[in-house]
Amino acid sequence: MKDVTIARVYLKEGDKAQGHNLLQQIFRLLHDEHKVHGVTVFRGIAGFGSHGEVHADDLLRVAVHLPLVLEFFDTPEAVAAVLPRIQELVPAEHIVTWQARCGA
Repeated sequence: MKDVTIARVYLKEGDKAQGHNLLQQIFRLLHDEHKVHGVTVFRGIAGFGSHGEVHADDLLRVAVHLPLVLEFFDTPEAVAAVLPRIQELVPAEHIVTWQARCGA
């Protein structure tokens, strides 16, 4: 068994940073630059944030900004190295981390 840190980043479809798709930027950062052990993106069917505006899947509406959750894990040191880069793109309150054990 080994200790890992899991990080979860809350976004929504269509979010942009520096004029580029935010999800793709973070994904490339994690995959290409930091080569973290595992990354998964979940698409929500409904959600709301601090402003209370509900975003939900609806067959009648095509352009909905659904919630996305990007989750990744690696050693505590690897996650600590990449988090400052992600925090440049995403508000800190949209990032949650916790410790876990891998290979139980």
